[in-house]
Amino acid sequence: MADGPSKTGKIRCDACPVMCYIADGKTGACDRYANHDGELVRLDPLTIIENTSHKLVPFLGEGGGEDWDGDIVHSDRPFVTAVGAGTTYPDYKPAPFIVAQDIEGVDMVTVVTEGIFSYCGVKVKIDTDRHIGHECDIVRVAGESIGHVMTSEYGSKMLSLGGVEHLTGGTKAEGRVTCDALLRLCNREPVEMRIGDGDHATDLIVQAGEAPIINGVREKLMRVGCGSAAIGMFAKQWMGHVDEVVVVDDHITGVLSEHEAGKQLEVPKTGIKINGRRSTPGRYFQVAEPGTGWGGTDIEDPLTILGPWNPKVAWPGLRLLMVSTTGEQYAYFELREDLVPEPQEIPARLKASADLIAENCEPSVSSVLFMGGAGGSLRAGVTENPVRLTRSVKDSLTYVSCGGAEAYVWPGGGITVMVDVLDMPQGSFGYVPTPALVAPIEFTMRVDDYDTLGGHMDEIRRLDTIPMAAARKVAQLSGQPDPMDHANYPWARGRK
Repeated sequence: MADGPSKTGKIRCDACPVMCYIADGKTGACDRYANHDGELVRLDPLTIIENTSHKLVPFLGEGGGEDWDGDIVHSDRPFVTAVGAGTTYPDYKPAPFIVAQDIEGVDMVTVVTEGIFSYCGVKVKIDTDRHIGHECDIVRVAGESIGHVMTSEYGSKMLSLGGVEHLTGGTKAEGRVTCDALLRLCNREPVEMRIGDGDHATDLIVQAGEAPIINGVREKLMRVGCGSAAIGMFAKQWMGHVDEVVVVDDHITGVLSEHEAGKQLEVPKTGIKINGRRSTPGRYFQVAEPGTGWGGTDIEDPLTILGPWNPKVAWPGLRLLMVSTTGEQYAYFELREDLVPEPQEIPARLKASADLIAENCEPSVSSVLFMGGAGGSLRAGVTENPVRLTRSVKDSLTYVSCGGAEAYVWPGGGITVMVDVLDMPQGSFGYVPTPALVAPIEFTMRVDDYDTLGGHMDEIRRLDTIPMAAARKVAQLSGQPDPMDHANYPWARGRK
């Protein structure tokens, strides 16, 4: 809602703590609300999800939706999302939309609000073998710290960006830059960032659903596995075509003749020496420093990880294949009389084995997961007794979604949610210059359960009273559950 026009013709918006005074024809600081002839207007349309298996359709008037007559009842279960719904500031106000409809004989209600998330951030998963920074290295955008490098996962680098310490705990510039970077990432836009400092800095461009660009090079593949795993998977491909294989990896480099796979296939010893820390047979750690070269190391010449061959075991003419964990780098050598590896043209059969490794690698892609805590203030828009909502969520009586997408609710106290931004409608996120992100969140349950937790019962509206003409209509993404499906709730499975 908004205060009436002032003497200057401006109206005050109370959708967030900034409390903008907005002149006629202008927007507020968040670009989400505007003054149209003295009336406060939400600029983004309310978004409705249809329960179909089709892909998202565009905004009305932007192609593909011009012939729509405003009738959404082309499916059994239209779902009113919080995208475009508005906020509940100040917090005692009920959520903007509390919508009830009959679902298979059960009266269900969805409480819809755009939450102002001061405590929020994103977790970024980058599928690549390239080194982008050491654990705990600072991530900067426009020179401001916005997060850090997390523990790597199998074949992926992980970033933790945002959070209240960056949004509000630093300088104003840090907060503004952090908020802007989070907003763009969550709305699937590219963000340029730098990890680390000086000679060890890495330039990175991240965009949800797209391959990362590392130091100006677009990544193609994530590794099929570590060097040891690659040996185990592809050992048979090399039998009879090569005497020794080394799969170079920053974490675990594999050596065929020493590996259990090689032993079971009766590969003879070759006298090879690896410059690294030997773990179990055929597995070596720390063969080189991390980097953007072979297998996520800093080497461009794979022979640098080899020591002198054992002359009592090795022989002239020994055939050696060295390959990376993505199959993108490979080299073939034969030992000279002095047991020094000499580069040779790779035989077609060995080239095919490197191609097979690459074929088994998944495409490199960046994933962005929004993470935020639904605080007591947001929950007050659902019920006058917020802790009851938390308990209802933990008891699975209330289903939490974000823009209609399934949200993972973390265990423990509070309602801490995490959701893949690619599962949400395009443009689901906004901001307020406090700074904080504005993200959609919906709570769906039976009307009876809503009454029990002390919900705002007088604010319930039936679906057919919701203005649909200006709404954006999107289809349910394939693989996403329907928040109103009875299978989400224990009472439908015979449990209370």
